Amino acid sequence: MAQKKATSGIVEDAKRIAVLSTPIRIELVTAIQALGGVATVAELAMQLGRSADGLYYHLRTLVRGGLLEEIIDADARRYRLVTPPGERMRLRYKPGATANAKAVARVAASMSRLAQRDFVRALAHSDTIVEGPARELWVARLRGWADPDDLLEVNRLLQRLSDLLLGTRPKPDGKLVAFHWILAPIDAKPARRDAPADSARRRSPTDGATHPKKGRR
Repeated sequence: MAQKKATSGIVEDAKRIAVLSTPIRIELVTAIQALGGVATVAELAMQLGRSADGLYYHLRTLVRGGLLEEIIDADARRYRLVTPPGERMRLRYKPGATANAKAVARVAASMSRLAQRDFVRALAHSDTIVEGPARELWVARLRGWADPDDLLEVNRLLQRLSDLLLGTRPKPDGKLVAFHWILAPIDAKPARRDAPADSARRRSPTDGATHPKKGRR
C-alpha cells in the first residue's frame, strides 16, 4: 500500500498517535527503528520473540494509520517507517485539553507498562548485571531543580543516548537493551505549616469551653 512520503519524522495528528496506544505497536515501531527503518515480518518476529502470524494485524493497523509503508517483494513482505531516511519517528505534544494530549497520554501509559515488563523480566534472571560499569538493569527516580542550562544538558544527554542506541544492528558480542525515560516538570508545592496535634484536631468546637457551674441550692 503506497503512502505519501513524509517530510519529517514528527507525528502530531491525534488519530495517528492513537494507533500507537498499544504496547505491541510501540514495540513494532521501535524494533523497525532499531533495524534501520525497514524490516521483514520474520525479522520482527525474531526480535520480539513472537509468532509472525500474531504481528500481521498490528502491522496492517500501523499501515492504515499512516505510520508504516508496506513493501511487497517477490520473496518477502517488508515494512518501512514513513519517515525520511535517517530520521526517527517522534511524537509532537500539544499540551492542554487537546485530543493530541489525550492520545499522547495513552501512548505514555503503554510505554510505562512496557518498561515495567522489561524490568521485571530482566530482574528474574540471576545473571543480569546489576552493578559496576557494565550495569544493564537500573530503575530510579530523580527529583531536583533545573535551570535552562541544566535542561539543555539533560536534553543533550538524552539525545546522545538515543543516537547511541537507534539504528544499530545486532553485534556479535552485543546485547539487546531497552531504555525508557520520562522527564516532566512538577509543581513545587509550598511548605506545609505544622499541623495541630491530633488531639486538637479531634476536639469538637465546644470542647474546652468554660461552662458556668450550677450554683448550690
